[in-house]
Amino acid sequence: MTSDILQLSAPAILRLYEKKQLSPVEVTQAALKQVLKYNPAMNALCFMDEKAALHQARVSEKRWYKGTPNGVLEGLPVTIKDWFHVKGWPTRMGSRIVPPLPQRDDSPPVARLRESGAIFIGKTTLPEFGHKGVTDSLLCGATRNPWNLQKTPGGSSGGAAVAAATGMGWLNLGSDAGGSIRIPASFTGVFGFKPSPGMVPSFPPSLFSTLSALGPLTRCVEDAALMLDVLTRHDDRDWHALPLPPPRFMATLSAKLPALRIAYAPAINGVTATPAVRKALEGKLKVLRQLGTVDEIKLDAPGLIDVFNKHWMAVAAHIVKDMPQKIRKDLDPRFMNWAQRGRALHLNDYLDAERARMDIGAYFKNILTSYDILVTPATAMQAFDCGVNMPNDARGNPWEDWTPFTYPANLAKLPAAVLPAAMTKDGLPAGLQVMAGYLRDDLLMQVCHRLEKALAFTPWLQTQEAEGGKKKRA
Repeated sequence: MTSDILQLSAPAILRLYEKKQLSPVEVTQAALKQVLKYNPAMNALCFMDEKAALHQARVSEKRWYKGTPNGVLEGLPVTIKDWFHVKGWPTRMGSRIVPPLPQRDDSPPVARLRESGAIFIGKTTLPEFGHKGVTDSLLCGATRNPWNLQKTPGGSSGGAAVAAATGMGWLNLGSDAGGSIRIPASFTGVFGFKPSPGMVPSFPPSLFSTLSALGPLTRCVEDAALMLDVLTRHDDRDWHALPLPPPRFMATLSAKLPALRIAYAPAINGVTATPAVRKALEGKLKVLRQLGTVDEIKLDAPGLIDVFNKHWMAVAAHIVKDMPQKIRKDLDPRFMNWAQRGRALHLNDYLDAERARMDIGAYFKNILTSYDILVTPATAMQAFDCGVNMPNDARGNPWEDWTPFTYPANLAKLPAAVLPAAMTKDGLPAGLQVMAGYLRDDLLMQVCHRLEKALAFTPWLQTQEAEGGKKKRA
C-alpha cells in the first residue's frame, strides 16, 4: 500500500481524501516510513518530529471526515529547508555556531503552509548559510544522491531535493540565490521552481535581497503549482512582496498555449555542458519544437561570474564581520574563504558589481522580449562526487565556476525552473532549465507542465519500485 501511495501526486491524494478513500494518517505514515528507510544513508533531514507529524495527521483526518479541511494542502506532508523558521523547531542554517533554540514564529512561507493544513515532516539539510552548490556541513555531514550514494545531490537545497525524490515529503520548500533549487533538482531528477523575487514573501529580511527567491521542489509540476498557489499569498512582513492578484497556478496549468517563440542556448560565455550531459539532452530538444519555433542563440554576458561572486562575497563578509575569532574557527573553511574575499572588496568594487548586474538584467530582459522562454542545460555536468566542494574541469583542476547556467535568473530577477529530462550513460539525471520574463511565472509553469509530459522522465521512486518487482519475480 505504501508504494501505491508514494506514486500519487498531491492533487490525486486530495481527491482521495475528499472521497474518504485515503487518510492523511496513511499518507503521513508512508512519508515517515521513507524517512526511516532512506534518511540514515542519504541524510536529507536534519530534524524530524514523528510524534508531532502523526498528531497533525490525526487532526487532519478528522477534518476530512467532517468535510471541513483547513485549506488546499490539508493532510499533505511537507519538508522545510533549515533556512526557514518553524514555530517550536530550531533553525540552525547548517551551522554549528547557531544555537538549537526553538523558534517563536513561522517564516511567511511556513505560515502559509500551516494555514493550508500541511503536515510538517521535518527540516532538510543545507550547507552552512547555504553558501555553496553542494549539501554538506560541519553540523550535519554530507547529504547523498539517491541515484548514487557516492554522488552529491547538489545544493544548497540538496536535502529538500532528496526528500522530494525519495517520497519523504510531497511538497518541499527550498530557496535559491544562485541555483540552490535548480542544481539539486537537476542532480536528483525532480522538478524545481525558482519564482520571480517578491512572488513568495520571506522574513526575516535576507541580505541577498532580490538575488534570492523561495520555491518548491517536488516530483511533478502539478505538485509545485499547488504549493505555489499557497506560498505566493501576500505577507506584509516582506517589503519586497509584490501586490499581486490571487495566484492561479493550478487553475491555469492546462490552459491552451499559443505557439511560442523559444530561444535555446547550449552555452553561456563559451561554456558548454560536458559531453555526457550534451549527449543525454540532445535527443530531448526536439520536444521544444512541439511548443513553437526554436532558435539556437549565443549567450554572451561578460563578467557574469565575477558579478555574482562579488554579491556573495559581500554577504559572507557581512555575516562574519562582528564574530570573535574563536567562533569563526567553527565555520566551514569554504565559507570563510568567501568571507575573506569579501573583506578584500572595496565599496566601489561592490557598486561596480551592482551596476554590472543592471546591464546583465537588461541583456536578459531584451532576450525575453524577443522570445517567450529561454532554455539552457540546467547544469554543465551531472552530479559529481560527494564530499568535495566542486568538480574538476577537463584538465583535472578544481572548476570553481561550474554552474554558470543558473546565475542569470538570479541576477536578472527571472523565474526559472528545472525539469528532469534524461539520464546520462552513468545513470545520473540531467535537467533542462527554462526561464521566462520577470513575473511571467504563470507562463513558465504552463510550459513546464507541457514539457514534463513530453519528456516522460522516470523518477527515482518508480525505478525503485520496478527494481523491487524484478527482485520479487526472480
